Order: sequence, then structure tokens, then C-alpha cells
Amino acid sequence: MSRPLSKVAPQWWDYTTLDQEIIDDAAKLTEKTLFQLSRPGFQVHYHETLEDFYLAEALEYIEAWRLATPDNPVGICGPIGPTEQLPLVARLVNALELNLRHAHFWGMDEWVGTDGAPVGMDHPLSFYKADYELCFSKIDEKLRMPLENIHFPSGDLAAYTRSFDEIRCLTMQGGQGDTKHWAFNDPVRRDGKYQDAPPSPEEYRQLAARVTELHPITILQNARTSGGGYVANVPQFACTVGPVETWKCDRVSIWQAGTHDNPFGMRLSAWMIAKKIVDSAVPMSLLADHPNVHFHYYRPAIKTVAAEMH
Repeated sequence: MSRPLSKVAPQWWDYTTLDQEIIDDAAKLTEKTLFQLSRPGFQVHYHETLEDFYLAEALEYIEAWRLATPDNPVGICGPIGPTEQLPLVARLVNALELNLRHAHFWGMDEWVGTDGAPVGMDHPLSFYKADYELCFSKIDEKLRMPLENIHFPSGDLAAYTRSFDEIRCLTMQGGQGDTKHWAFNDPVRRDGKYQDAPPSPEEYRQLAARVTELHPITILQNARTSGGGYVANVPQFACTVGPVETWKCDRVSIWQAGTHDNPFGMRLSAWMIAKKIVDSAVPMSLLADHPNVHFHYYRPAIKTVAAEMH
């Protein structure tokens, strides 16, 4: 029996093409049963306040960077979305007088313009620009990491991939998008050899840093969250870290404050990871096979999956 067409983008794969039983089971999760999904290799954490949520996220940067030495460089891979932790990171570095000379940072992704090249810092949605303005520019000059220690998938992608072998990435952080992605690991188009089924989990896991076409849901989401709804300003392609680099990181840490996905989506990926239901139409579900995954929730954002007329 063929899988259903997507309800939102029929030419693409996404979570609406899943078996209805998986969708229904995820929707039924309560705040209590969501928390109980923790298992060895997958831990669910609740934060009662946004202050605690973003401080805990910022402290993962400090945890990684404090381990860095000349003989053992260490870093963290971080997202744009959320970004509220970034000024806190800078403040902590300055307060602790933490010298970042041997610390490293990987940006997860960057937009690609119509010319096929990654956008520069003059683009209003540039992720490098956001990281620099919200974090690195706020760190005292004497403490800042060298520019060569900041890695983005926007130049030599093979070198970007190699850097995860050369430098220990303690934590890969991320948010969760509406397509249930981390970074821009989106579901693929429903055409060619993927007409009847999305890539197998094993095939999708082989994807390294690359230029990828964005799912229409992702384009709409970024217009909503970062561009005031101005869809025309959101590029159709982006460079992204891939599963290959993700599996080189000691830990994957996903932060969900209710801004970038909804109550159903925050349940679905956790349900699939906890139950080891792996399907590349829900890219986040692939993390079921990573040995050390943590989901952090701002508890009041979990809410319920129920009909509400407004």
C-alpha cells in the first residue's frame, strides 16, 4: 500500500505521510507521559522558566569551551533558532574570563543565494551575521576565539566535515523546525527514486555537509520567525551540517521553547526517538540511533494537542 500524499506539499515527503497510528499515538502524549519517554541514550528534560531554559543552553557552550587545551581542542556546534542563549554565552565568557584561544565553534548552516553561493554577512538573514552580532562581538577581544576556529558549512564543505574528525565536538545543539529537522536536514522531494518512499534511514544517514533544497514548510517557517512573513526574502537553498557530522559529536542537544515547532511536533519527534521509529520523512527521528540525545523543553510550551477555536 502506497503512503499518503503530504497534506501541505504533495510533491514532498514530510510527517503528514506517516502511518496514522504513529501520528495519533504522538498526539495523545501528556506532559507526564512525554517526560516518561526517557530511555538509555535519550533523555527528556523540563525547564520551568525561560530564564532557566536559555541559561542551561548557554552553559553547554561554557562546558565545551572550558575543556579546550592546546593538545585537545574542543568545541560546540550551535544553531540560529533559538538565539536567546547567545548573548548569555558572551556574558558568561566575559564574567568567567574564559580564554577561547583553543576553543572552537561550528555553525550548523547558512543560506545559499540565487547565485549558488552562501550569503554574506550583508544578508539580513545571515546566520554567521547573527552569531557574530549576538555572541562573538560581545566577547572581550582578549578572550575571543581566533576566526579560524569558527567553522561554517559555507566554503570548503569537505574541510568542514574533516574538522569534526580533527576537533572534538562535545555537543551539537539544535532547535526543531516545523518539518522536524535539525539544522536544515529536511525531508526530500517526492520524485524520481523517492516517488513511492523517502530515503531509507541508512541512506539518509550517509548525508554529510551539503547544499540542500529546503522544504516549503521550512521556507514558510523562516519567513514567519525571522522575516516578518516576507517569504520572498527567504532563500530556497542552504548549506547544512549533515547526519555524518552529527554522529561524530559526543552529544546531541535539542532545545524546544515552543517558538519553532508546535505542541504536536514537539511530541512526535520525541515519541519516534523513544520508540525507535525511524523514518526520513521525519528527519529528527533518525536521532533514535544516536547514543546520546537530550531533548530540553520549556515545560509551559508543551500544552496539549487539542482543537481550540480562536
